[in-house]
Amino acid sequence: MTAKTTNTAKSKPAKGTQAEGTPAKTKIPKTERGMSALDAAAKVLGEASEPMATKAMIEAMAAKKYWTSPGGKTPHATLYAAILREIKVKENESRFAKTDPGHFTLNGKAPTTRKSARKGKA
Repeated sequence: MTAKTTNTAKSKPAKGTQAEGTPAKTKIPKTERGMSALDAAAKVLGEASEPMATKAMIEAMAAKKYWTSPGGKTPHATLYAAILREIKVKENESRFAKTDPGHFTLNGKAPTTRKSARKGKA
């Protein structure tokens, strides 16, 4: 049988300290980071003439260079969840309003739905 040995030389640094040779994470001020996905979605919806799905919002945000996904596979699903969370938490103070299943507009903007918009075009 072999005896277990412990190596204390490579123990983890104490909480709140930094290991030697590891660069410190610097916090970048929000003004220098660019806008968040929710801020970009609000800007895109403000420029849109009708409610949008989150997938279309993500595409518009990337095309206008407001925000791009840092490599996630489903940024539209993340945005959808974030918008719903803001609506639930902030209620009437939320920037967003749900108009149809999967479609949002800015809160206070004309509450047109996709169906009523289609009827008006016919």
